[in-house]
Amino acid sequence: MSRNKLLLVLLGSSLLAGCAADYLNNYDTMTLASGDTQKANQLLQTVDPYNPASNNTKIEGDGARSVGIVEKYKLPPTA
Repeated sequence: MSRNKLLLVLLGSSLLAGCAADYLNNYDTMTLASGDTQKANQLLQTVDPYNPASNNTKIEGDGARSVGIVEKYKLPPTA
């Protein structure tokens, strides 16, 4: 085989090898390129994702104290 034919065969085979990407195969299994699909599927199948503690609307705290804290952050410290 001459050198040009060998080069042509190597070039052609390398181009055809590039077509054998993993995502083109239709497998029934997970691949390493699939990312976090298992976690995403678990989140989709969660029965009740709502946190029951979010129903507590009684937030304990003093409004005047909160206003004082906000004013403290608005004013620069005097030192």
